Amino acid sequence: MAQTLLDKIWKRHVVASDDDGRDLLYVDRHLMHEVTSPQAFDGLRQARRGIRRKGLILAVADHNVATKHRTGGGGSQANSMRRIQSGAASANQMRTLLGNCNANDIRYFSPESRHAGIVHVVGPEQGFIVPGMTVVCGDSHTSTNGALGCLAFGIGTTEVEHVMATQAIWQAKPKTMRVELRNALAANVYAKDVILNVIRSIGIHGATGHSIEYAGPYIEGLGMDGRFTICNMSIEAGGRSGMVAVDEGTIDFVRSRPLAPKGRMFQRAAEYWRTLVSEPGARFDRTVAIDVARIKPQVTWGTTPDQVADVDGKVPDPADVDDEVKRGNYAKALRYMDLKPGDRITDIEMDRVFIGSCTNARLQDIKDIHDFVRAAGKAVVRKKTSSGRQFQAIIVPGSKLVSERAVALGYARELERAGFEWRLPGCSMCLGMNDDKVGPRERCASTSNRNFEGRQGYQARTHLVSPVMAAAAATVGRGSFVDVSAA
Repeated sequence: MAQTLLDKIWKRHVVASDDDGRDLLYVDRHLMHEVTSPQAFDGLRQARRGIRRKGLILAVADHNVATKHRTGGGGSQANSMRRIQSGAASANQMRTLLGNCNANDIRYFSPESRHAGIVHVVGPEQGFIVPGMTVVCGDSHTSTNGALGCLAFGIGTTEVEHVMATQAIWQAKPKTMRVELRNALAANVYAKDVILNVIRSIGIHGATGHSIEYAGPYIEGLGMDGRFTICNMSIEAGGRSGMVAVDEGTIDFVRSRPLAPKGRMFQRAAEYWRTLVSEPGARFDRTVAIDVARIKPQVTWGTTPDQVADVDGKVPDPADVDDEVKRGNYAKALRYMDLKPGDRITDIEMDRVFIGSCTNARLQDIKDIHDFVRAAGKAVVRKKTSSGRQFQAIIVPGSKLVSERAVALGYARELERAGFEWRLPGCSMCLGMNDDKVGPRERCASTSNRNFEGRQGYQARTHLVSPVMAAAAATVGRGSFVDVSAA
């Protein structure tokens, strides 16, 4: 029988099976950060268990790190790693991770190192993740790594402990979903708009119980940074994981990465990697086809990632929704977001713009906003927000390597001259866990992945968009959304 990509990777990693239909999967790579690992290390100590394969773990601190330069911003500071001091709670979590890694001889990239960054950016760019692997992390957006042709998924803290002790994990094999993305995008429409439209189309539960494979002409022509963006948000559609078949673009991305295979070993690996595709005739449990040529820039108006509208559209009226539960969810979201049915998306005014996160903080994202801002010739708007604060637009690279390259190419300096704040790498304003927060009742155009109530701070209101849409709101739109595809 013809096999899907999931079938191939799953079968190769099964160690044992139980009577409940679960398989014990061998884990090739374990990514770790400071938030979900402390309890797992404590559990190992209490049970007097050791770590099975220390060399297969990579740890970073990303959720809690401060992103402001200790001596201020500026292109001259962008290659510095002199961070301001994090808050006491955040600093304690980072110290705990450092102590646990040192005590157990685990590879750790500190926030001050040249390898610093967000775990799902650093892992692939260092070559720690390569095609065909099973990859886990105590973080739901581990699915990002599936862009490399991996089976990558998030796990809970108890499972983190189990993987450290055994290098394996019990899992029920998910169903398969193929999302076929046809045709080509219009100008200034991006991978972020595509995945938001996918979630809008199938809903936040549309892929529940499934592993999504993204395919079709659009995916085949998409660069790796865009594939990471799409796989990253598979979780927001309810998916267990997201993945893309291996092609020459995948192999070229891995080539010469510091921790990737070298020489003859790389060539042998590449031969295997090229087999990591779904075979003709392979059966999927569900197939969804979307014509990406019809997609316009997307903006979330509500508090779940499927509450999305076209930028030239309006906020929907709950009264027009037949489903009672959905109607109630719409009404609740509008109350929290302080919006009314019929409000034009382009009339919504922002207080902040955040460009960053494991969804959109790679070099291509920064190049896209640089090119747009340069062509538009507009600076970040200088105005007071509804809360009386100065309008703020920050760019937080996903890693030190991304930052260094953006500096070398002149992107950082030009964007700073346009009024954007250039920060040090970290999760930053994706979630209200560090010093970068959105204030109560403030609105933020965010390139992150979640717009839940309080996600970016207490009573914060989040609108998910692409990096270019966020940059346009900060500049051309003078704090409001604009249709960048019409420019």
